[in-house]
Amino acid sequence: MKRSLLYLMVFVLCFQFSRAQVQTLNIKDTGYRSIWYSNEPSKDEYVYKYSGGLGTYPANHYPFSIYVSKVNKTFFCYGGTDKDGKTLLHSVSYFDHQTKMVPKPTVVLDKKTNNAHDNPVMNIDKEGYIWIFSTAHGTNGPSYVHKSMQPYDIGKFEQVQTTKIENDQVVPMNNFSYLQSWYQPENGFINLFTHYDRKVIENQPSKPRRTISYMTSKDGVSYSEWKDLAIIEEGHYQTSGQFNNKLGSAFNFHPIKVGENGLNYRSNLYYIQTQNFGKTWQSAKGDDLSLPLTAISNSALVKDYHSLGLNVYINDLAFDAKGNPIILYLTSKGYEAGPENGPRVWYTARFTGADWEILPLTTSDNNYDMGSLYIDKKGVWRVVGPTTTGPQPFNTGGEMVLWTSKNQGKTWKSKTMTANSEFNHSYARRPVNVHQDFYAFWADGNGRKFSKSSLYFSDQKGNVYQLPTQMDADFAKPRLIKVKK
Repeated sequence: MKRSLLYLMVFVLCFQFSRAQVQTLNIKDTGYRSIWYSNEPSKDEYVYKYSGGLGTYPANHYPFSIYVSKVNKTFFCYGGTDKDGKTLLHSVSYFDHQTKMVPKPTVVLDKKTNNAHDNPVMNIDKEGYIWIFSTAHGTNGPSYVHKSMQPYDIGKFEQVQTTKIENDQVVPMNNFSYLQSWYQPENGFINLFTHYDRKVIENQPSKPRRTISYMTSKDGVSYSEWKDLAIIEEGHYQTSGQFNNKLGSAFNFHPIKVGENGLNYRSNLYYIQTQNFGKTWQSAKGDDLSLPLTAISNSALVKDYHSLGLNVYINDLAFDAKGNPIILYLTSKGYEAGPENGPRVWYTARFTGADWEILPLTTSDNNYDMGSLYIDKKGVWRVVGPTTTGPQPFNTGGEMVLWTSKNQGKTWKSKTMTANSEFNHSYARRPVNVHQDFYAFWADGNGRKFSKSSLYFSDQKGNVYQLPTQMDADFAKPRLIKVKK
């Protein structure tokens, strides 16, 4: 007993020391700059599997922005960087809908990496406190949680020493990946995330498995035991959404590939949901599910793409006025960039109340051409995404397009948002409680080599604004980007 207690004390002290290595900065930046990041060199003309300005990457991080009607502001965070683009800064700011201005952003911390997988996400509790969740990419580095010192105020944040339950013990929570944070005023936080473990596969070295899970907390400090959603083969990527107190998760799976990385062969489309803060989970049809899911074919399967030999990249999950889920995703023939694995077909999968209706939307030229789906109160569907080829063809992103459908995705009309850009635009993100004047939020960057990266947002009509890269005054108005035809 004494030895166990001593071990726990040493563990906690070591953990607190490791956390102390990243200092809470709370400094004002001189402008808005996004992190540039690349992944998996491809040794061809496209240079990388994916790359570019990825300050709002990936689709498995959410939310980056939240509109609060009480103060008439959209708060947002992003993966920023220093003027040389060498390190990832976790930055937070807001757009004032009354003045149409933004302040100098606050840099909460330097993550000591240039990996955009470590980008922050945010949430805002019922008292108005802003929470910044600083993710990690696997187990290579720590995660952090910060909370604003004052409600609806970005001036100063303090680090929160979060804990979780593990083996019936309260232990520090210092590592989580791909976080999606949801808040229910009467219940608290329910956060979906990924943790990495090792799966021993017969006759092979152990492989890291991306296990999708969830955790709950009433106060944002003390979290429950981590509970796994699915552990199929090499793991999953999930993207989630919330409608009132219904929380849904759409995910794919990574098959076991001898001598290769299963995530490059991600496939299938699954959906599960909970309406009681994670106590029980069901399929869209209401079938009770025993979690974690372990079989490739199960009641949560929306569409079998694995047997078709197609990869699946999930972009977004939204709900209609009845609370039925709609999933936005694309498919391709392989993980490498370039025309050989095209076409990359964008789809919507809508649950009708009885079954899934899957319809094509458009095509684009890269697996990581991520966009967001919007369903308004009148039932109009909109998608903002980089579906037109950009200045770096077949690389991540492109030119942003606003798509609109008034018949639940059967037909669409498009509107050009950006054209003749210097760099590809990528990862258009939808705010929580979205306001029509700050509708989508994204960054740009060269798809084939390191470059500067700027941040943008659009309104519901498709007008695009660039956040100021250099600020001399405390506040500035974003610049309207005129479409060059």
